[in-house]
Amino acid sequence: MLHPTKLAVWCCALLLSAVVAFAAEDDVAIAIVYDTSGSMNDAAKGKGASGEPKYVVANRALGAIVTRLEKFAQGGGRKLQTGLFIFRDKGSQEAVKLGPFDPAALRGWLAGFSRPTGGTPLGTAVADAAQALVKTKAGARHVLVITDGENTVGPLPEVLLPKVLDDSMKQSAPVFLHFVAFDIDARAFAGVKKLGATLVSAANESQLNDKLGFILEEKILLEKE
Repeated sequence: MLHPTKLAVWCCALLLSAVVAFAAEDDVAIAIVYDTSGSMNDAAKGKGASGEPKYVVANRALGAIVTRLEKFAQGGGRKLQTGLFIFRDKGSQEAVKLGPFDPAALRGWLAGFSRPTGGTPLGTAVADAAQALVKTKAGARHVLVITDGENTVGPLPEVLLPKVLDDSMKQSAPVFLHFVAFDIDARAFAGVKKLGATLVSAANESQLNDKLGFILEEKILLEKE
């Protein structure tokens, strides 16, 4: 028979672990896939574009996302988990590890990013982000993609994602996809739209901020249909 003191400690530990598990199951997990390919050095060609390199504009937009998430987190509601995936060679790199929301880490990466280079392994990067989410304890899982180009390295997103999404459903950990096509016709990503992804396009900074805000507020944080 356990000593009363040890029993009390055991009960408290059990209760705490249950609370932590419950909290994790109510989290919103967001994996951001951010295009770091060489084409992001180019200026956007859309109407109303500023003439700045696309990565400069997209960096500001991603910074605005961090601020929006920060305000949400300060509201004391559901906890956030975030991660940042970028392109690296033929796949992806987890530039900010998927875990409890860390605005300083995200801003720190943004402050140091100024050399877009390489191709666009979009399919592999999005699949990697989705698979990381499947392994994450959360009540909702979302991949948010910001890209200016079609897949140029490795399999297409619509080739890799069906299996990942199917596995996520089998594990009762569904993942939702959201693509923002920056300075490219959204129809280039028709394949992922057929998989149920949210798909929007943006020609300039104002539209990019508006579309990202729409996805974040309506599709991810509030989860409206």
